Amino acid sequence: MRYEELTIEGRNAVLEAFRSGKTIDKLFILDGCQDGPVRSITREARKHDTIVNFVTKERLDQLSETKKHQGVIAFAAAYEYAQVEDMLAAAEEKGEPPFLLLLDNIEDPHNLGAIIRTANLAGAHGVIIPKRRAAGLTATVAKTSAGAINYTPVAKVSNLSHTIRELKKKGMWFVCADMDGTRMYDLDLKGPIGLVIGSEGEGVSKLVKENCDFTAAIPMAGEIDSLNASVAAGILSYEIVRQRL
Repeated sequence: MRYEELTIEGRNAVLEAFRSGKTIDKLFILDGCQDGPVRSITREARKHDTIVNFVTKERLDQLSETKKHQGVIAFAAAYEYAQVEDMLAAAEEKGEPPFLLLLDNIEDPHNLGAIIRTANLAGAHGVIIPKRRAAGLTATVAKTSAGAINYTPVAKVSNLSHTIRELKKKGMWFVCADMDGTRMYDLDLKGPIGLVIGSEGEGVSKLVKENCDFTAAIPMAGEIDSLNASVAAGILSYEIVRQRL
């Protein structure tokens, strides 16, 4: 299967993409351009909670494939995003306690694709990513997931901490990966659970970590002190699988 990220260029094309309901991951507009069509596009972006980046003409020229961008370029998701409620419904339909992966500050599309692949194989019901500072569902993500993106839903939310709090009200609890946390083998990871993974450099952000119930550390015996984010997600996911078995 061939995966393609959709690049949409030109004012009319971008405006119609919004109006047709297409999911726009990122929108780039020429800084200082505020004529009627651009204002209409900006209004649509706000309505759909799309991140707008005001950039220089040089940056737009770099992003443009056609070189006829008219000051506006949008990137649409290669795949449509799911809703968090869909994931909970899928778990209920299977008669399983929900198992979700939440990714904080994962900006590398290869890591995101690998984590979606792991989530699928570990039986997770979905992956949740934030709208800002996160890789979206691009062609690279789809390819790296080895097809898992077709089966494991991915939801995009405005605020991870808020999402965690809302899911707690529905009976879920949350554990985040942290090198200073409790050894993962000493934690009870059964039941309806959300596993939170941060980036290698920054880890899970302070606010998101404060909303988690536990922190889990992966035992490490080497000289370096961090794992690739997708590897950490795999290790912790399979500890959850082991305990569920």
